[in-house]
Amino acid sequence: MAKKIHNDQSEATNMSAEIESDIVTDSQYRGLMAILPPLLRDYALLARFDRPIGWWLLFWPCAWGLALAGGAIERWDMLLWLLLGAIVMRSAGCVYNDIIDRDLDSKVARTAARPIASGRISPKAAILWLLSLSLIGLLVVLQLNVTAQIMALSSLLLVAAYPFMKRITWWPQAWLGMVFSWGALVAWLQINPLLLSYNLYPMLALYLGSLFWVIGFDTIYALQDAEDDALIGVRSSALRLGQNVRLGVAIFYILALVCWATSFWLIRAQTMVLLAIIPMALHLFWQAMSLKDDHSDAVQKFRSNRFAGLLLFLACLTVGQSA
Repeated sequence: MAKKIHNDQSEATNMSAEIESDIVTDSQYRGLMAILPPLLRDYALLARFDRPIGWWLLFWPCAWGLALAGGAIERWDMLLWLLLGAIVMRSAGCVYNDIIDRDLDSKVARTAARPIASGRISPKAAILWLLSLSLIGLLVVLQLNVTAQIMALSSLLLVAAYPFMKRITWWPQAWLGMVFSWGALVAWLQINPLLLSYNLYPMLALYLGSLFWVIGFDTIYALQDAEDDALIGVRSSALRLGQNVRLGVAIFYILALVCWATSFWLIRAQTMVLLAIIPMALHLFWQAMSLKDDHSDAVQKFRSNRFAGLLLFLACLTVGQSA
């Protein structure tokens, strides 16, 4: 009898874990996460080392800026530094965000099992982890020229304010767009440190395109938490757009494409350069138009932006090297 009860309890526990794994995506331990000791695993999960999609999305604007400025091949080493910077600063941003949002996270099914929200890591320990990651980020900043360093450090205020945006505006995705796109400015200035008009306008157009792109894909991402966000009073573009999410995402993607096309044209005013953006345009069109009404494919569409970033990088590389 005792053995049967134990088996029943084990089955119930496993079933509960499977259900939680489906709902609380942050609680899935796979690959390296599954073999790490619990304490190390919690710190890795806090930094989102198990979710590389975030640092890919932060890295791509950096790569675009370097490539469109014509420096991706000659300064291939800088691409690696920027990748390292994207990894550690995205991780630091996640730690900071979880410290600020720990009370909200505990009320949302997808985030309730996060290390700070669940109490497995204290806020003080998280702050020490944040400082450690930030020191690595500082090492990356030191590889940049002075102009790019100033631009990189000027993003810290935007980063610090981001977790509060969901409490005061329906468009925190726009703020995230400013933060996640900042690397395009930093990378561009690493190659073109002088703020002259012929350098400034293509850089700004590239940045604005990235900003609209981030609003689009993060609106898709926010669909996961729409019900919980509505219950606890958290705002998002997904809630603001309501039934018009597909149209809204499409508009933001169109604006992104227009900005990128403008940036390309300002670098080389030939119709042929616009052909380079067609693969990215087709991919974004697929994302927006095929998004399901029940949003069951929101995560899949969101993660596909890793490939989208590669498509635009190839376009920027082509235009940048031909200028």
